[in-house]
Amino acid sequence: MTSFGKSAQIPEWVLSKMKQYCAYQERCMFDVKEKLKTFHLQEDVYESIILKLKKEDYLNEERFAKVYASGKLRINHWGKNKIYAALQQKRVPELFILEGLTDIDDEYMSVLHQVIAKKNNELKESDINRRNKKLAKFAISKGFESNLVWDVLNYKD
Repeated sequence: MTSFGKSAQIPEWVLSKMKQYCAYQERCMFDVKEKLKTFHLQEDVYESIILKLKKEDYLNEERFAKVYASGKLRINHWGKNKIYAALQQKRVPELFILEGLTDIDDEYMSVLHQVIAKKNNELKESDINRRNKKLAKFAISKGFESNLVWDVLNYKD
C-alpha cells in the first residue's frame, strides 16, 4: 500500500547497495527495478529509492542511453538497429534512445567499414556477388542498416 504525505522508510543498507550498484556502471531504471526486487521490499520503498537515486544523480537514463549506445558500437560493433532494440527492451524512453543513437554518428560509418573489412578478410568466397551477399547479411545481422551496408559494399566495387 502506498503511503501519501510521507515518504517511505528506506533501509540505509539497501540504499547504500543501490548506490554502489549504480556507481559501478551506468544503469537504467529497468535494471535498477529488477535489482530492487531481489530485496523483497514494499513497492513504495522501491519508488522512494529510485527517486533518491535520481535526485543524487546515480540514476540518469539519458546518460545511460548515450553510454550504452557508445559502448555497444565501439566494443560489440553493433549497429543502430540492434542498439535501438536493446534499449527498447530495457524500457528506456524513446527520446533518450534517439539521443544515444545520435551521439554515435561520428564513429558509426568507421565501425561499419571495420566490421565489413574484418569479415571480408575471413571469407573464403571467390565469387564477388556471393561474397557481398554474405558480407551484407553479416553486417545487417549486427544491426547496421541495409542501405548503408550496401552503399559501403557497392562503393568497394
